[in-house]
Amino acid sequence: MDIKSQLAQALVELIDNISGAKLFNAQDIAAMLEIPPDPAMGDAALPCFRFAKHLRKAPPVIAQTIAQGWTRSDLADARSISGYVNFFYNRAAFARGTLQKMIAEGERYGSGDEGAGKTICIDYSSINIAKRFHIGHLSTTMIGHSLKRIYDFLGYRTVGINHLGDWGTQFGKMISAYKRWGSREEVECGGVQALVDLYVRFHQEAKDNPELEEEGRRWFLRIEQGDSEAVDIFDWFKELTLRDVQNVYDLLGVTFDAYTGESFYNDKMEPIVQLLRDKGLLQESNGAWIVDLTDDNMPPCLILKSDGATLYATRDLAAAVYRADTYHFDQSLYVVAYQQDLHFRQLFRVLEKMGYPWAKNLTHVSFGMVGYEGSSLSTRSGHIVYLEDVLDRAIEKSLAILEEKSPELPDKPTVARMVGVGAVVHAFLSAGRIKDVDFWWDRVLNFDGETGPYAQYTHARCCSLLAKAKEAGIDTRGEALWNAEALTDDEAQAVLRVLERFPEAIRDAARKYEPSILTRYITQLAQAYNKYYYDHRILEGAELDQSARVELTDAVRQTLSTGLYLIGIESPVKM
Repeated sequence: MDIKSQLAQALVELIDNISGAKLFNAQDIAAMLEIPPDPAMGDAALPCFRFAKHLRKAPPVIAQTIAQGWTRSDLADARSISGYVNFFYNRAAFARGTLQKMIAEGERYGSGDEGAGKTICIDYSSINIAKRFHIGHLSTTMIGHSLKRIYDFLGYRTVGINHLGDWGTQFGKMISAYKRWGSREEVECGGVQALVDLYVRFHQEAKDNPELEEEGRRWFLRIEQGDSEAVDIFDWFKELTLRDVQNVYDLLGVTFDAYTGESFYNDKMEPIVQLLRDKGLLQESNGAWIVDLTDDNMPPCLILKSDGATLYATRDLAAAVYRADTYHFDQSLYVVAYQQDLHFRQLFRVLEKMGYPWAKNLTHVSFGMVGYEGSSLSTRSGHIVYLEDVLDRAIEKSLAILEEKSPELPDKPTVARMVGVGAVVHAFLSAGRIKDVDFWWDRVLNFDGETGPYAQYTHARCCSLLAKAKEAGIDTRGEALWNAEALTDDEAQAVLRVLERFPEAIRDAARKYEPSILTRYITQLAQAYNKYYYDHRILEGAELDQSARVELTDAVRQTLSTGLYLIGIESPVKM
């Protein structure tokens, strides 16, 4: 057991003796233990307020009683402070327990089986057909991708869903533009960018020729009616888009289990509408059909337009029911920008009114919008930053830096790809997801400070040191081969404190749907280790002391590698 588990077990026995009854188990006590805000206040703290009801004493009195009865100095010293028992770990025992646990669990350190038998659906990325992948889609893509990896690591079965934006009048406009000004050869050659150019031209031309808007609506109606020419062109647009965007997904390492977009639910909406009628939820309003949500302090949820056309809500209702019937999820997440908050609150409430018990397990994982150097993004106006361009520039800059600083590095293009992509991903996952991201080239491509390349370089530094240790014959294969007393200095203890928190950081990120918790954790670990590295000569001194320091380095390497993987970043061995 690690020292926290041993501490909890000893506390259970002590509290049982004080109370004369069995009040809590070791898991209860371990969950109560807190990390003091200042290391000077100790390594762990037990708040005694929950014991007051059972022991009929004031928390400060209980804390003092526990501290006075504490006899496990081999684990920690105990002090009573304002209703808390603060524990100061025996530093050697802390080092030994932490590293033993990490050695025993190996690459699975921080993982769990709490998700065994449970399924989580994650709706993320949701690219639009006939549009290039721009930076506005990176947040949803990488937040969803990271959450999928986190839940996989905790034992859940995850279903990654790319809910394609492949329905709406914009596709009629796209066909109109293609028929007027495009050709198959030009579009095949230019790819999705050629379609984007046509779309932008359509809106420019429509300013002086409003009849184009009606022409676009007619083409979309032909898609809805199954017209062979319209459907063939539409399917071709989808094929081009998925082929184009796959290049970006491959660079990011992102995968999905399903690409069921809006058009997939065309034949699945009528049963939903009928069920709403049968339950008396559908009401007519100015020719349209709605679900009244006045009692929920929300505007009505529009289900059908006055012309009978369906809307986003209709499709999302059908999608939710389909996912429940197909995947039998325990939870279903929608990684979508916060501007859609009302839409999802309405959606979830309508599903509850329809009587679906799983509706309470739907969660909108919102995030901030992405802007470009102070301005909003807009495909119509052509004011857009394409993700592939960003990744290519980041990779080019990484390669230039490697050519300058590491000219002998083997396979520099591969390392440059890892570093360049990692820099961009880290920049988008470093702040809390609800914050807006304003994209600036110089900031995203700055590799100094708290960045992805900084964490990757720390990982490579650990790998380099471990290679040197192996060449020197330093063996760390068992506790008898390393001396925990060599890890009792302040810097080593700071690293160990961060390492100990890794399992909780993962679970905190999962509970809050917040990959940035892990991003910040990785930075903290890299900073703590680099301070240790600069302040201590790892491969000097007694052999058992060297082995201990190498073991600590290997623990950092392993944790950085896992942490970076969980947020979607690769870990170069050399940089």
